[in-house]
Amino acid sequence: MAEDKTYPMTEEGQVKLEKELEDLKVNQRPEIINRIKIARSYGDLSENSEYESAKNEQSLLENRIKTVEHMLQYAEIIDSDQIDDTEVSVGKIVTFKELPDEEPESYTIVGAAEADPMEGKISNDSPIAKGLIGHHVDEEVSIEIPAGSMKVKILKVENA
Repeated sequence: MAEDKTYPMTEEGQVKLEKELEDLKVNQRPEIINRIKIARSYGDLSENSEYESAKNEQSLLENRIKTVEHMLQYAEIIDSDQIDDTEVSVGKIVTFKELPDEEPESYTIVGAAEADPMEGKISNDSPIAKGLIGHHVDEEVSIEIPAGSMKVKILKVENA
């Protein structure tokens, strides 16, 4: 992981990551350690699927802990109140419509760590967010997406 990469996120996203890290360390880590201890007591480790499974889970858990710690260490908290009310940025809800005559869509732009498309939260690294960030209400923007390009008009920007 590159030390100079920052992770833009809202304050809410930072709190969510801190809670996840605490859960990983305080609840999940001891549970997996206990499962490894129990699996070891079954004897021969070379044919012990419970042991292998628990060790694999431990590896995944430790990697997630390192990732979350890294993201928190290099977090860049975005205060959308400090950005022009009409400018699209992380921490804002943007409403736009695809031109010429599609229905309006609204998304909250958040850091990658807090993205949840099912809740209407898209990552600042997504093609749509990248194309919208820095633009203002009433602008028409051409956005490059995997399927080609789309032209949108920004209708409204508000704080999340």
